[in-house]
Amino acid sequence: MSFFPASLENLIDKFASLPGIGRKSAQRLAFYVLGLPEEEARDFANAILDAKASVHCCPVCQNLTEGELCSICASDRRDKGTICVVSEPRDVLSIERGHEYNGTYHVLHGALSPMSHVGPDDIKIKELLVRIADNDVDEVIMATNPDTEGEATAMYISRLLKPFNVKVTRLAYGIPVGSNLEFADDATLNRAMEGRTEM
Repeated sequence: MSFFPASLENLIDKFASLPGIGRKSAQRLAFYVLGLPEEEARDFANAILDAKASVHCCPVCQNLTEGELCSICASDRRDKGTICVVSEPRDVLSIERGHEYNGTYHVLHGALSPMSHVGPDDIKIKELLVRIADNDVDEVIMATNPDTEGEATAMYISRLLKPFNVKVTRLAYGIPVGSNLEFADDATLNRAMEGRTEM
């Protein structure tokens, strides 16, 4: 038996369906939204609808954009011969924050995961292959997450890219800056040893 009106329960359910939001957090968010003045609540709802209506995938890199092309693909200052492959649009922001990478991106919108029934046709691999076949690409950097799904995705794509005669690299793994060796797991330490560089 529910203690809340049906419309409030529905709002809580919608918040609870978001990734990383549990039932209690969903309740807090729902009560917060209900407490907003009418105009702010309408602005909040309109922001969701506006973003849903105007944001779409860039036809080149599959990153999110409101324009015909995303700002990175539209820029003539970026190195079009290098493509960094990431799983999600938020990964582009993570790499851009470093201000070191000057190439372009390709966003897969997921990673291969047989357990979750996500196969090659469910993510943007085909678009990447077409892009590499149609353009002069020197290097593809696999920047998927260093977990089981990310590793499987990187290996799968690297095998598909063999016939294109393009250099395929993987982001280095290692000990995070500012951490202690005693807290690093065996796999991280092994990767750090394998990926060591000359000083």
